[in-house]
Amino acid sequence: MIKSTYNKLKLERVHESLTKELTQSIRTMSSDELAMSVFGAQNSNLPIFEDELDVTLNTRGKQLIINGTEEAVLEMGEILSQLEQLSEKKIAIQPMDIINAIRLSKNDKLDQFIRMYEKEITRDYNGRPIRVKNVGQSDYFQAVKNNDIVFGIGPAGTGKTFLAVAMAVAALRRGEVKRIILTRPAVEAGENLGFLPGDLKEKVDPYLRPLYDSLYQILGVEHTGRLLERETIEIAPLAYMRGRTLDDAFVILDEAQNTTIQQMKMFITRLGFGSKMIVNGDITQIDLPRGTKSGLIHGQRTLNQVDGIGMVHFDSSDVIRHPLVSKVITAYEKQEKTGKENNEK
Repeated sequence: MIKSTYNKLKLERVHESLTKELTQSIRTMSSDELAMSVFGAQNSNLPIFEDELDVTLNTRGKQLIINGTEEAVLEMGEILSQLEQLSEKKIAIQPMDIINAIRLSKNDKLDQFIRMYEKEITRDYNGRPIRVKNVGQSDYFQAVKNNDIVFGIGPAGTGKTFLAVAMAVAALRRGEVKRIILTRPAVEAGENLGFLPGDLKEKVDPYLRPLYDSLYQILGVEHTGRLLERETIEIAPLAYMRGRTLDDAFVILDEAQNTTIQQMKMFITRLGFGSKMIVNGDITQIDLPRGTKSGLIHGQRTLNQVDGIGMVHFDSSDVIRHPLVSKVITAYEKQEKTGKENNEK
């Protein structure tokens, strides 16, 4: 019995050693442009692959020398094939594209990589296409197409606000709506509104700055200004929505985690004919006074099964900022989960 157990352990160790045996592959990029895109300036993109895939990379001209386990080298090859296909579509490869391909591969969804780039939402003021950046955004885009009200719930950096504004601009350009209305609750986060200078609009404008930034990036500052003057685009605090019915409009509520239950109900019931409504928020960043329930959390639970309302949940893998941001969010989520578990004991 002892000898049998020993032989079994020995075989397992031999198998483990074989599976970890290193192998090498040499991949030649199809063009200098592709090599530059994949490798990055002075090989700046290579550490992204090395950190995420546990491979060691070196370059020689257009050649990429890949060292790692057989599994890691094969995965690297599949990702490079997807990036090559992207390049063939005349789409310039950015570091974020590489990160997205790696994340999809880790989730066994690499086959969705190219399909994401076929969904062009609109173009910015320089004529550059705006597309979904990951699976979460793709689901979000589809949900808005299929529903009149959509909740986008997830951490900062997932592109919820920018993508919602891009879809609103696209709908306006196609003549599907007559105006865009963007709103946020003016919740005090460390500052007292009463001590800020100016009238109410001037006091809340800093809270609405991310919405302005998204519009400037898509439409340009001058065109955005003209549309604001004509009131084709309206940016206002949530309190301005009370008593209105919003027909033929694309309406976006940002930072919805800072609404009360009453405010959320008030906002949702403003929906008029020919309108779309998006509710975005991050339930981990609530600035409401202690004891006040978030309208986003309540709305999510209350409206989850209502036909015509879409619910899209983003997570840290959908973050489109620096890859370290995704790791930071994951670390905080893990810490919060551990804290809750300890409190329950």
